Amino acid sequence: MDKTLDVVCVGAAIVDVPLQPVSRNIFDSESYPLEQISMTIGGDAINESTIITRLGGKVGLMSLVGNDAVGDYIIRHCDTVGINHEGVRRVDGIDTSINVALITEDGERTFVTNRNGSLWKLCGDDIDLSLISRGKILSMASFFNSPRLDNDAIVKIFKVAKDAGMTIVADMIKPRLGETFNDIAGALSYVDYFFPNVEEAEQMTGENTVEAVAEKILTYGVKNVIIKIGRKGALIDGVGYEPFVVPAVEGITALDTTGTGDNFASGFITGLLEGKDVRECGEYGNVAASIAIQSIGATTGITGRDVFDARMAQYRAQNPR
Repeated sequence: MDKTLDVVCVGAAIVDVPLQPVSRNIFDSESYPLEQISMTIGGDAINESTIITRLGGKVGLMSLVGNDAVGDYIIRHCDTVGINHEGVRRVDGIDTSINVALITEDGERTFVTNRNGSLWKLCGDDIDLSLISRGKILSMASFFNSPRLDNDAIVKIFKVAKDAGMTIVADMIKPRLGETFNDIAGALSYVDYFFPNVEEAEQMTGENTVEAVAEKILTYGVKNVIIKIGRKGALIDGVGYEPFVVPAVEGITALDTTGTGDNFASGFITGLLEGKDVRECGEYGNVAASIAIQSIGATTGITGRDVFDARMAQYRAQNPR
């Protein structure tokens, strides 16, 4: 199949309803007024698809939504942004997932999710394998986000991608059902670039230093591991080189951390598409994340390439080569 797309993103496409700022004693009040409540696009795969497209990439989304008003909202978003949604399966009798995000003043959040929604129902049968090879890069937007998208299903997807000569990247969330890296060991062995955050990775490996975490992950066959370490930036380790840290953008105050990891992955993937080396890809990721964290919602920060380029210029001034 011709490479008509740059990236194929597999994973969740849902709607977020962010509530911010919410105090931790919200349930002590009978009524809790906020300045604004609105719907935003959410879900790892559609977040990445949106940001990569705005940064100049051609993206195909592969996901599951219902034949409902929320599913219509997601398809309209794809059309507006320019995301190819041929791989988005629509099914009667399934509710398109809605996540309510409770966000504190310091930007931390808790999601209230629907266990009967499309995010939880997505499985290997919903992914049209014939559409995978359209891209140069395959992004498994998050291991563990859709529990039915298990190791066997992901390995089938990854085999098709590798046979088509694609680069495979993946992120993760904290397991919903107590899964471990051993449960996805087969899938991990195909991954070229893996983007866990340090808290997730420490929990999954049992290691307590970021360097030891990275080395443990590499034993699963991952080629490059990029561990997000918050205000410190990202530690990168891989086959054939020594680990190093790519510093974060300085002077950033968090407003909402929702989708920050998805934006990091989107920036990193954009660097790969532009032929950047792994260090500069990490810089792209840090810059994208720094923009996302200053806006409410996962995709409201990077509205176009000009926004990214302006922040990159700031980053270059802070970190001259």
